[in-house]
Amino acid sequence: MVDLPSQQPPPSDTAGPFSVPNLLTYGRIAAVPAIVAVYYLGSNTGRWLALAIFIAASITDFLDGYFARIWQQQSAIGRMLDPIADKLLVATALLLLVSDNTIGGWSLIAALVILMREISVSGLREFLAEVRVSVPVTRLAKWKTTLQMVALGFLLAGPAGDQVLAGLPQVSPDLGLVSYVGLLLLWISALVTVYTGFDYFRAGLRHILSEGS
Repeated sequence: MVDLPSQQPPPSDTAGPFSVPNLLTYGRIAAVPAIVAVYYLGSNTGRWLALAIFIAASITDFLDGYFARIWQQQSAIGRMLDPIADKLLVATALLLLVSDNTIGGWSLIAALVILMREISVSGLREFLAEVRVSVPVTRLAKWKTTLQMVALGFLLAGPAGDQVLAGLPQVSPDLGLVSYVGLLLLWISALVTVYTGFDYFRAGLRHILSEGS
């Protein structure tokens, strides 16, 4: 559960704009147009290249935070760009997959839930940052992000991955194994997204109500 937001001063900067954590974040942002470009090659090769870039970008999401902690290299630009890079990566992958119907039918609801939650929580965090209130990121929220990345990785492979595993028993007559697992994980991550999003909004609302009382 998310704790009640606490009034905190902004953390001090300990790194410049070209520190290693920030360079990794810049790289994650640069990966977004690269994924779009190779995805629209329109072949299995394009999907595998998009997946490779997506995986590399997802790994930088862990590494930039890790290096920032162990080397004490926090910065304002890093705190600003890190969540932006994450959301650009997730939103771009979802839009690409919807555009070619890899995500279609009822699964569009799961994609929409994820997008709505990311945008809404970003707005909430921006509002609370203005009044210097910190909403801690929960362990479940971190798992949610990891689950989203894994689901999107399976779906980016999609039909290309299905062909590789075509000899294995299929769990659905309409979907290959890789696509099926990707959509299943997408739904699970959407459900976790709803739970963690509700938690954040409840914590923010408690702060707003406490300020008004």
